[in-house]
Amino acid sequence: MMNENQYNSDAEAIDAFVKRYHALTQEIGKVIVGQEEVIKKVLISVFSRGHCLLVGVPGLAKTLLVSTISQSLGLSFNRIQFTPDLMPSDIIGSEILDESKNFRFIKGPLFANIILADEINRTPPKTQSALLEAMQERTVTAAGHQYKLDNPFFVLATQNPIEQEGTYPLPEAQLDRFMFNVWVDYPKYEEELAIVKNTTTDNHVQLKEIMHADEIVFFQNLIRKLPVADNVMEYAVKLATSTRAGSEYASETVNNYLSWGAGPRASQYLIIGAKCHAAINGKYSPDIEDVKAVAEPILRHRIVRNYKAEADGYSIEKIIESLL
Repeated sequence: MMNENQYNSDAEAIDAFVKRYHALTQEIGKVIVGQEEVIKKVLISVFSRGHCLLVGVPGLAKTLLVSTISQSLGLSFNRIQFTPDLMPSDIIGSEILDESKNFRFIKGPLFANIILADEINRTPPKTQSALLEAMQERTVTAAGHQYKLDNPFFVLATQNPIEQEGTYPLPEAQLDRFMFNVWVDYPKYEEELAIVKNTTTDNHVQLKEIMHADEIVFFQNLIRKLPVADNVMEYAVKLATSTRAGSEYASETVNNYLSWGAGPRASQYLIIGAKCHAAINGKYSPDIEDVKAVAEPILRHRIVRNYKAEADGYSIEKIIESLL
């Protein structure tokens, strides 16, 4: 079990966290070629107690990335393949009548530390929303009984671009539960060459466990304790507020091109994400640059463009860039 007495100070604990983080990225790099920014964002969401949505076309190793991270973190891992006929009970579990004629709850695949919700937007909203309670409260309710999920608990979901056939847009309430929306792009030529060399032989990489559950929870609590200066807190809240058309901080671009802005959860994630970004860089308190570093994946899925923005070719990324 990890405890605070293991380190003489929070500064010493942060230094230890930086070493563990670099060891983690090196271990993950044995399997995943490139995608450094994607790995960084996923690990920030893990240590911030957040959930992460990975968006990209099929074949970019999104599933492999999540399973590799779970192995390196020494956590239990379940993969749920989302399909059009998947039901909520297939995810959370269901009650059965046993031989003694008593109802017994059989836990579904949601009961693990890391859940890979694979191709989450291939299932209808009814089943997608079965994850809402788990993501927010870390509990599952079935037949009037509430069950606690394992700690730590993360949902790392993969999503195909909405324009693809057979996909359903995620409900806004569920999108808001994801800390990050991370775009997974095609690899560079050299990276793809290395991927093909590594994956067309029978060589299998054995990954080491760099951390365990207790250690992850300890570092999550440590990151939450980092102090934040008032000016950094004000910057994060103003940034979230400035995405809301008609607000006092909204720019002309926002008023012209956005229908909806980010809610208060964006402000919370900007601060906790900035704390974690500061910690992995060995800083004991975040600054405005740390807020900016995590802003795009936090705001990307929380702001909605209007028709004028689409007609003028104004992307969400361009709007966020103008805000920063």
